[in-house]
Amino acid sequence: MLMPKRVKHRKQFRGTMHGKATRGNTLAYGDYGLVAVEPAWIKSNQIEAARVAMTRFTKRGGKVWIKIFPDKPVTAKPAETRMGSGKGSVEYWVAVVKPGRVMFEIAGIPEETAREALRLAMHKLPVKCKIVSRADLEGGENSESK
Repeated sequence: MLMPKRVKHRKQFRGTMHGKATRGNTLAYGDYGLVAVEPAWIKSNQIEAARVAMTRFTKRGGKVWIKIFPDKPVTAKPAETRMGSGKGSVEYWVAVVKPGRVMFEIAGIPEETAREALRLAMHKLPVKCKIVSRADLEGGENSESK
């Protein structure tokens, strides 16, 4: 699973997910991408499941980029524990994803194969997504700015 090698602080506050993604909202590497439509926390095992689904479908052809990284620790207290006695231990790591964030990119394979691979990855994630191509995203940016 993905997780940071080391962190400055072992535990974090939960924070908020207001607004849209200001960074990572364009296709940087691939021809097709998977974009989040709603905010969510995505666990490291969900990212890995999506990656495996894509690479298996493409039979390890093309190239896949993962544009999100789980760097936020989520803590949980053990079951049947009384309140108090501090914050729980770190259970898993999440990536905070806001609407508009490009999570995965894929290139080097035909369009229908890429779209099907991204569709399979979409089912592994706890967030509504849409599949975009480089042409769609560039056209969308120009029309939104006008």
